[in-house]
Amino acid sequence: DYKGQKLAEQIFQGIILVSAVIGFIYGYITEQFGWTVYIVMAGFALSCLLTLPPWPMYRRNPLKWLPVQELGTEEKKAADRKPKRHSKS
Repeated sequence: DYKGQKLAEQIFQGIILVSAVIGFIYGYITEQFGWTVYIVMAGFALSCLLTLPPWPMYRRNPLKWLPVQELGTEEKKAADRKPKRHSKS
């Protein structure tokens, strides 16, 4: 559903942003750029774990689909016909 997609996107972006800020600050304090990368990658992994699987919290508002409609016999025959190709003369 669309609300679940929006929630997943907000969670994903929020975790990435928070981990980037924390990683930058920690890397700046320790003067180690590697820690910044590790923290951002850990935030990315956590956000993927929370947003990629179809958790029930993302499926609370399912879409209502239209029922399947059968084609009439006239429409079926017209849909089954292949368009004629014109030969090059």
